[in-house]
Amino acid sequence: MSDAATVARTAAEPEVFSADAPPEAAPQAKILLVDDEPKSLFALQELLSTLGQNLMIAQSGEEALRLALKNDFAVILLDVRMPGMDGFETARMIRSRERSRLTPIIFLTAAADEMGSMFRGYEAGAVDYLPKPVVPEILKAKVAVFVELFRKSERLRESEEKLRRLAAHLISVREEERAHIAREIHDELGQVLTGLKMEVTWLAKRLKEKPLVEKTDSMCKLIDTTVQTVRKIATGLRPEMLDDMGVVAAVAWYAKEFQKRTGIRCRAKLPPETVKLDVDVSTTMFRIFQEILTNVARHSRATRVDLELSVNEERVALDVIDNGVGIAETEVNGMKSLGLLGMHERALLFGGEVKIIGTPGHGTRVAVSIPMRQRA
Repeated sequence: MSDAATVARTAAEPEVFSADAPPEAAPQAKILLVDDEPKSLFALQELLSTLGQNLMIAQSGEEALRLALKNDFAVILLDVRMPGMDGFETARMIRSRERSRLTPIIFLTAAADEMGSMFRGYEAGAVDYLPKPVVPEILKAKVAVFVELFRKSERLRESEEKLRRLAAHLISVREEERAHIAREIHDELGQVLTGLKMEVTWLAKRLKEKPLVEKTDSMCKLIDTTVQTVRKIATGLRPEMLDDMGVVAAVAWYAKEFQKRTGIRCRAKLPPETVKLDVDVSTTMFRIFQEILTNVARHSRATRVDLELSVNEERVALDVIDNGVGIAETEVNGMKSLGLLGMHERALLFGGEVKIIGTPGHGTRVAVSIPMRQRA
């Protein structure tokens, strides 16, 4: 049976005009009815039509699989005994697909071996098992519950998407502010300090008294120290190397600085610096790398870090391994650390993922993978 035979039954409502705008109706949930007997399908449609949902039908397991690939169903009512692909095999196939692996399946059967069929049904992934003929009130109540759960999960998913978009906006704004402040500090304050040193140097050349000359020398050294501090602050906010030379050069630079600052040896395997990535992806990968090394310095007690950055046409990947104490599985799964949570959220914004594996006494491995510019 082709997709053209898919039937959508909705309750017909007379059009009502009101001075007040009516509340927005909840979108119809899709319910899939699978049975090789047209009479049984018709009876199910008549029974469930009062729920006001979008009822779609399939007369074989193969057709049910095709529909499950293209639609998100609130619940699937599946007949056990069908020619060709029976209900058990159909359920296992539906469960094996990523899109439909969590879709609730209710088995309907008139099989004589009810107990044996029930066990097979639950093994295949069913959430419920009803013998034929079904009790109308029970079936409608069960379907209504799954429809409500589906709507709540959809609302939750929409809320998560909105929060993720908000997080992406906040991260973008923060990066822009960091870049702006870094430029202001580097350019404005840097120019003032350079001018001040020139003035002090000019003054020193015209002084004869030794105490005054020594004082101007001290002032020049203080200005030089301040200039270095300004550069450090500006670089911490937004490394110029990230914008000018790309993420590969920025990762190499940061690894060297980390080794110099902490004494933890860093061995890096990097692609050529000529590799250029999207600015947002580069920033995301660099910020995740910074957070990884921050966690290494704070918690790992490691003496060595090995990192590899790889880029191909589809993905950019970062692999960081330390020889420290190893992060506990409870800490990874608990996600109480805002740093770890931030890493995951940054990667998710671009459809990427962060995997953290800790081996007690042998260190931690963090693997980051982000598709090439496919924002979630």
